[in-house]
Amino acid sequence: MTGNRQEKPIRAAIYARVSTGHQDVEMQISELRQVAGQRGWKIVDTYIDEGISGSVESRPALDKLMADARAGRIDLVVCWKLDRLGRSLQHLLALLDELSVINVGFVSVRDSGIDTTTATGKLMLKLIGAFAEYERSMIRERVKAGVDRAKAKGIALGRPRREFDVRAALALMEQGHGLKSMSRILNIPRSTIRQRLVEAGKWPRKTGSENPFT
Repeated sequence: MTGNRQEKPIRAAIYARVSTGHQDVEMQISELRQVAGQRGWKIVDTYIDEGISGSVESRPALDKLMADARAGRIDLVVCWKLDRLGRSLQHLLALLDELSVINVGFVSVRDSGIDTTTATGKLMLKLIGAFAEYERSMIRERVKAGVDRAKAKGIALGRPRREFDVRAALALMEQGHGLKSMSRILNIPRSTIRQRLVEAGKWPRKTGSENPFT
């Protein structure tokens, strides 16, 4: 028996987020459902994070959404705007990369061109990723240039040097204390004590009949 096989509808998951109770999440959901209906998508579930800031990477509904996507229950993720989904550009791109790997599409209805179900949308996301990588490279270059300028001016970098009277460590060492014991007594990290003793020419500790302080 022959006949035209009807294609299965795309299983779409709606994701919505509001950071405060004063915002209306239903506005997002209503618009997303309308778009899904217009494009023939079957909404299989709606994931809502309410009262959660976008700066938080792990969110209950988002975590559940990604788990369902990995389990193959979803063909497409639909959200209102990009900033509803990603914590940052890097976080957003990481999420979209994972969705791409597991063959789950993504559409942001308020961001023109962000639709991985189309060739243009896929290209747009690649361009966003390229600009993000360019921005990271520029930041690394600026940081390196700043470090080089600081070094040229003799500015000390890193953690500030912790000062203490090394004579206390020398006295304890003369009594036979090791680094661990000296650290506990002086409340100074072992690495700091060792470094000061090295600078004083008293470490490594001499053994045998020789006096370690000569």
